[in-house]
Amino acid sequence: MRKSEAGAEAATPPPTLKILIAGGFGVGKTTLIGAISEIKPLRTEERLTAAGVGVDDLTGTPDKSATTVAMDFGRITLDAAELLLFGTPGQERFWFMWEDLTKGAVGAVVLVDTRRLERSFAAVDFFDKHGLPYVIAANCFDGQQDYTKEQIASALDIDPAIPVLMVDARTHEDVRNVLLAFLDRLINRSQPAHA
Repeated sequence: MRKSEAGAEAATPPPTLKILIAGGFGVGKTTLIGAISEIKPLRTEERLTAAGVGVDDLTGTPDKSATTVAMDFGRITLDAAELLLFGTPGQERFWFMWEDLTKGAVGAVVLVDTRRLERSFAAVDFFDKHGLPYVIAANCFDGQQDYTKEQIASALDIDPAIPVLMVDARTHEDVRNVLLAFLDRLINRSQPAHA
């Protein structure tokens, strides 16, 4: 006899949530997923070649040698929820995949690099247009950030309710805190406003 038949409740599996990790080219999406995933991340990276000269803007990322061409995928269980993390390609020529990747997603973490903030405008516009909740995570390259959360929010022209967080995309604990902040935003948006 199964426990549930004997009167004891069967354990309920944690909810599974699909979250996009989005942002411009070279902001650290693949690194962020790799820092937190409890499984070996699936990566669809290809080497940058001479064919991309004049197409791929490597400004600010001179050491970048590979790029995501479809998506990255990782999984992590946090506070009774299983999170499926789908990293979007950052290059403009692959943005057509974003529409498919949003199917079933509950929202996104938009990763930004303040050294090249203009590469983040399209991601912010995309999620605003689709009405998907998101948080902004400012990647602190070299462990530092030259701008405040308020300055970043102002430059991105986002709603004041959207959290801006500082993150080192290489650090498990920082990434975990960003994901927890996203879950808090999701919960807060789902609760009815009190009169």
